[in-house]
Amino acid sequence: MSQIKKGALLNYITIFLTNIVGLFITPFILNHIGKAEFGVWTAIGALVGSISVLDLGLNNTIVRFVAKYRAENDKKGEENFLAMTMLIYSVISLMIAIIGFYFYGYIGTYFTKMTLDEIEIAKTIFILLIFNLAIGLPGGSFVGICSGYENFVFPKTINIIRYILRTLVVVGVLTMGGKAIALVIIDTVFNIMFMSIEAYFVFFILKVKIKLHSFQTSFLKQIFSYSIWIFVYGIVAQFQWKAGHIVLGKIAYPEVLAVYAIGLTLGSYYGAFSSAITGVFLPRATQMTVNNASPKELTNTMIKIGRVSFIVLMYILGAFGLFGKQFVFLWVGESFYDSYIIALTIMIAYTIPLVQGFTGPLIEAQNKVAFKSITYLIFLVLGTLIGYFLALKHGAIGMISGTILGWIIAQNVMNIFYYRVLKLEIIRFFKELFHKTLLVFIISIAIGFFINYIPGVGWLNFIFKSLLYTFTFIILIYNFGFIEFEKELFNSLFLKINKKFL
Repeated sequence: MSQIKKGALLNYITIFLTNIVGLFITPFILNHIGKAEFGVWTAIGALVGSISVLDLGLNNTIVRFVAKYRAENDKKGEENFLAMTMLIYSVISLMIAIIGFYFYGYIGTYFTKMTLDEIEIAKTIFILLIFNLAIGLPGGSFVGICSGYENFVFPKTINIIRYILRTLVVVGVLTMGGKAIALVIIDTVFNIMFMSIEAYFVFFILKVKIKLHSFQTSFLKQIFSYSIWIFVYGIVAQFQWKAGHIVLGKIAYPEVLAVYAIGLTLGSYYGAFSSAITGVFLPRATQMTVNNASPKELTNTMIKIGRVSFIVLMYILGAFGLFGKQFVFLWVGESFYDSYIIALTIMIAYTIPLVQGFTGPLIEAQNKVAFKSITYLIFLVLGTLIGYFLALKHGAIGMISGTILGWIIAQNVMNIFYYRVLKLEIIRFFKELFHKTLLVFIISIAIGFFINYIPGVGWLNFIFKSLLYTFTFIILIYNFGFIEFEKELFNSLFLKINKKFL
């Protein structure tokens, strides 16, 4: 099996581990450090995470340029490029330290709803996370170098080992009485340890050298002309997932931050499931754009990929809408009802962008990333501003409502862009996307509504109802929702599983 195929397999294992283990570890952490401290931990994590955009997309740039120099067999150019990027990373790390020092003095005055003890915890976590970020961004370049060398197995394997070990250590430390600061110390130790392993692999196994042969300002322009839109995309991601934490940190108590964090966590899992599915088809999509496929052919492929993703997402959305409240109550407690509402809101709003995941490589191939980046940036900034005013009265739900509003407007603008600029048949896309599937979804929800009335409490009751809904959905979608391609895909998958385990 090639490095690419093994890397793809390990990527799916990572997605599975992150989501499944995350579902188990989150309530464990919450129960051991408490709702307020969990809120402090996530808020400071979001604040420091927003500073990480200073990476400027350099990691992606490293992958591209290292691959380019290897293809050209230009060892000297590669050495010089890596030396230049390390100089840039040194400046970025210094900037992070300066910004961190500046923000540190304002933690107590910004997070006005925290107690004095919580402020002290926040300050300690902040210092540790700033240190992690300052060493972590340059350290991330080692993974980029591995990718540029088309060695995907080692860094992904290391990442899986790291995730499993971290989970075991977190469980052990929290069982012995550790709190939020202990979690950050664990991450710091693991960052240093695994970054050293990756550095050893790059320097001694791949035999990579970093040497500055000449300092070229034109070279800097070349690097940043590629990375600038990745940087803007990074800012968009901050407004999408982290800005709400920072805004709420100013006006809400840590307990509200914990509720918001849990809602966002569940919402992000929804996107991960879709990405795992569309990721199987996207290499083909990229190949089509390179081969100058017609808008009709691209639309046909977009429909094919979109329908498969939409069917899975409709199942998850329906299940969460029906039984999600019971799950959240069992998972983290009844005081997290708003987390259920936040997660459900994200899932509903996120569905259309996810089923249109095929447009990503199209936009990149046609060099139209700038428009998408600026569009989402403008409307997510607007959404965050609206969210702030809504949050003053409605707390976490108000915050996510504003963010989602900006998100939806941006998506509608992008659909016009897909139609007018990429020449995709968007109206036909939606017609064929909803063909059969929407009716099956509505019928499944109606049946699930009555399933939800099955009496009982606890995990066994939840699992029984979820399985009953699952079988109902599969029977309905297979017989009345699938088109021929989807039946063939389902049958081949079923046969593979059958051969593997029976």
